[in-house]
Amino acid sequence: MQLREVRVFDIARKIIANMTSESWETIPHSVCSYEADVTKLMPIIKEMNEGCAKEDKLSINTVMLGILCEAIKAAPVINSHLAFNRKLVRGELKVYDNVNISMPMILPTGQMMTVNMRDMNTKTLTEMNHEIAKTFKKASTTNQDQALFEVSLHDTLEGLKKGKIGQALRRLYGSKMPGKHQVKILSGEAKKQFYAVPEDERLSQKDLEQGTITISNLGSIYREGTGRCYLLEIVPPQTTVIALLSIRKEPVVVTDENGEDKIEIRQILPMTLAFDHRAYDYNKVVPFFKRLDEIFADPSIVKGWR
Repeated sequence: MQLREVRVFDIARKIIANMTSESWETIPHSVCSYEADVTKLMPIIKEMNEGCAKEDKLSINTVMLGILCEAIKAAPVINSHLAFNRKLVRGELKVYDNVNISMPMILPTGQMMTVNMRDMNTKTLTEMNHEIAKTFKKASTTNQDQALFEVSLHDTLEGLKKGKIGQALRRLYGSKMPGKHQVKILSGEAKKQFYAVPEDERLSQKDLEQGTITISNLGSIYREGTGRCYLLEIVPPQTTVIALLSIRKEPVVVTDENGEDKIEIRQILPMTLAFDHRAYDYNKVVPFFKRLDEIFADPSIVKGWR
């Protein structure tokens, strides 16, 4: 067996590995899927973009975020954080009004960062578009390792305040001990230059904090993909994660104006939603899907969200 290479985890991989391990060790996942018929939506987006400057054109990603925020309003419990103590069998669910979306973002370097798109439920589609573009620009010029180290250090110190001394010591040992596993961060002049950049021009701890719900557009990574997503990890303390797949043409049974069923080729955007079954049951998700049904049946409503 020939070994090609050994990849030592950088800080981003360490954080992801730690969070996803905690997710699968502690959370009972329940998963459901939804197939959005965006056939009527796509020409509306095209119409809304006519005559717009490039930076003002709405992407399908932005419009879908707007639609999902609207559906979340119908099922607010999915926009929540859970605290559960299994030993004492005590739980508390914090349901939020503000929809702060944890959104994975692929940078030009190929690195992935999850950013916190705050208060997306209060923004117009244009404001969402500009906020996403602004955040992507900041992410593209931010040293990822340094930014993530700030967040990790903050989480470790918060853990200390809560009495998690062992966890804090293990993290510090794992990141600071010399050797190949030591976290490499900026120092000297490079560190001064990093902090000399105003926070509104680089990713700060606020941009990388945990959101209230995660929404990941897998379809943007592989637009030609024809597969589906069957399982997602929920990042605690969040209770819900949503994945959007790529749009594809599929045969669908539709009912015409005469009440007759027929098969048409429609544009379908598959969606997967995973939730923490400790927090709520499937019936709580139904209003979310029903609101999506209403919007996709008459998507002209999104024109008013511009």
